[in-house]
Amino acid sequence: MHRLPRRSVSAVIRGAAVRYRPISSSSIAFDHHPSGDETQKRWFSVLINGSSHGIASIKPYNLKDEPVLGCRHESTAAASDSSAPSAEKFEYQAEVSRLMDLIVNSLYSNKEVFLRELISNASDALDKLRFLAVTEPGLLKDAVDLDIRIQTDKDNGIITITDTGIGMTRQELVDCLGTIAQSGTAKFLKALKDSKDAGADSNLIGQFGVGFYSAFLVSERVEVSTKSPKSDKQYVWEGEANSSSYSIREETDPAKLIPRGTRLTLHLKHDDKGFAHPERIEKLIKNYSLFVSFPIYTWQEKGYTKEVEVDEDPADASKDGQDGKTEKKKKTKTVVERYWDWELLNETQPIWLRNPKEVTTEEYNEFYKKTFNEYLEPLASSHFTTEGEVEFRSVLYVPSITPTGNDDIVNPKTKNIRLYVKRVFISDDFDGELFPRYLSFIKGVVDSNDLPLNVSREILQESRIVRIMRKRLVRKAFDMILGITLSDNRDDYVKFWENFGKHLKLGCIEDRENHKRIAPLLRFFSSQSEEEMISLDEYVENMKSDQKDIYYIAADSISSARNTPFLEKLVEKDMEVLFLVDPIDEVAIQNLKAYKDKNFVDISKEDLNLGDQNEEKEKEIKQEFGQTCDWIKKRLGDKVASVQISNRLSSSPCVLASGKFGWSANMERLMKSQAVGDPSRLEFMRSRRVFEINPDHPIIKTLNTVSKTNPNDEEAMRAIDLLYDTALISSGFTPESPAQLGGKIYEMMSMALLSKWGDGDGFQQQMNTHTPQVPETVEAEVVVNEPAEAGHTNK
Repeated sequence: MHRLPRRSVSAVIRGAAVRYRPISSSSIAFDHHPSGDETQKRWFSVLINGSSHGIASIKPYNLKDEPVLGCRHESTAAASDSSAPSAEKFEYQAEVSRLMDLIVNSLYSNKEVFLRELISNASDALDKLRFLAVTEPGLLKDAVDLDIRIQTDKDNGIITITDTGIGMTRQELVDCLGTIAQSGTAKFLKALKDSKDAGADSNLIGQFGVGFYSAFLVSERVEVSTKSPKSDKQYVWEGEANSSSYSIREETDPAKLIPRGTRLTLHLKHDDKGFAHPERIEKLIKNYSLFVSFPIYTWQEKGYTKEVEVDEDPADASKDGQDGKTEKKKKTKTVVERYWDWELLNETQPIWLRNPKEVTTEEYNEFYKKTFNEYLEPLASSHFTTEGEVEFRSVLYVPSITPTGNDDIVNPKTKNIRLYVKRVFISDDFDGELFPRYLSFIKGVVDSNDLPLNVSREILQESRIVRIMRKRLVRKAFDMILGITLSDNRDDYVKFWENFGKHLKLGCIEDRENHKRIAPLLRFFSSQSEEEMISLDEYVENMKSDQKDIYYIAADSISSARNTPFLEKLVEKDMEVLFLVDPIDEVAIQNLKAYKDKNFVDISKEDLNLGDQNEEKEKEIKQEFGQTCDWIKKRLGDKVASVQISNRLSSSPCVLASGKFGWSANMERLMKSQAVGDPSRLEFMRSRRVFEINPDHPIIKTLNTVSKTNPNDEEAMRAIDLLYDTALISSGFTPESPAQLGGKIYEMMSMALLSKWGDGDGFQQQMNTHTPQVPETVEAEVVVNEPAEAGHTNK
């Protein structure tokens, strides 16, 4: 509910029946009158109920003879038409006819931009007047405020847009509204035709450059009444949507004269009369033109509350009369009185045009919530002005949470960045032109004076200005995120990483130019920090003095990474290993390749170098187990590329390492799970597998003995098969036949149990005595240590 302004009280009291009231004295326009005493007259627009055209004439008021407020004046248009000169008809230039046909039938998919176009034209006219008035002060002799006023008649479907700008002469009407010599529309038409011939997207983002003709998107007839301060006469341009001609005539009706500027009257089409609702107009202005540098007023219905007396019920009155002691009180009720008045819509200066030192954090947060319909405060904000070869202003924000659905990482088309050109809203529908996909969660506004007003998608993609803007916006976004990492509240970045960590990992893949900015922002769990994520800087700081590489292991969970056999030797050496448990982690790290001259090394790949090689000892081990390696390779055949002595195992008998340039076990698992995966590509990229054995493990020592004494033993062959299948699982691979693997395990268990505990009582006693102390590897040792004995038993 609006509080009634003091300047409108008399209007409500003295003339409640009049629906539309004159403008306030603070924003009225004046015209010089020929008479000496009556030097000034007040002008205002009045909308008369029930008139045939909806918009009534403007009549002058004598400030001395009668009060301004509360008076009603009928139109004198009918009287003046009889003496008005006949209108002169003109034919549109051919290109303009083609342009209007394109606008009405195919070019615009969103009709509501017509108001933005016309308000922008009005703002340009005011700008031009202010610029010319610097050298020609006489242009402002009428002392009219520089503003834009919009009035609607929803009953008749009429919108009137009035500005007090430079106006146009008769010749300028012909040049600007009848030809394209002044507007560059011919180039626009040629570019549009070329893009269509090339099959390119001709959808305009800014949809500027066609200016005035966008009025025919919603209008069947348009009247332009304009008065230039350089001319003594006012002219009216009139055209229809489907006509090839227009007319120009001189305005002779005193009630319709304006001191300076242009008044557009749009007679809306039947299907578009909804645009004439004041609420609709207010919404469009706040969306597109809220930050235009000139005041925009709309004619709005308002109300105020007051107490009025009500008639008493006769029964209540008689009851009150019987009770003489009771003091009689008058009964009242609260009612709402309605009135119409001008309302300023853009009274606040855009926050990005203000000095950052004068804007408080609360103001930034309030602007963020209001602009992007958020209820939580942002994690960080950045307000900056870029100068030099490209100038623009911007305010950027890091949201607190991801949007509903969390699909921004998949769909780069967001409405998070609002682009303004000279404070006029252009679009918030982009496809990576201003921000890369992985930074699509950043929200904010960008205002540029360098971009052309006819911003098409092709211009955004090809413009050098846009490319420079993109680089600087990305740089500022990273500075803002880095500021969160340096915050005293560590939880702020934890919250950020939970919501947007995957976006930054995607940036490692898509944006090589910014690897140095992205890498310090990454966070991972590690073998020495399973509860709290660490940064790469923290890992490098904790590295051993002789450690040259950054080690990592990719797995599906922290538990799997912690228990992998690849980790055994590194844990013994107290070397930290990063746990990559997110599906995108491994690809992101592989694209980074290195950080601070430290290479990333996957500990599940072959040829792992831990920096502790002893060539003499390795030579002895190879001589000792060389025959065993060949024997195992012969048994496994093409399942493995080679069998080698491992330098990464301490407690496990064997492991399957991935090839240096192929997929790891984790990547192979992820690719198999893809719904549209290509099986042929999977086979092509499958890594060569290297079977590594631990020469210090009892199982391998036993097999080494068997390979020299009884290499053809059937049970030994089956033990090798079981070792391979078990290594597949422990190394992260998937067995080709889980059922067959289960059969082998059951068979080996049966053999071990029968050979060791053939007697039931002895079996139970053995279990009661040794089970708590026996480690998991003892059963595997039993399976392999007594194959010959089991074979002799069967014989």
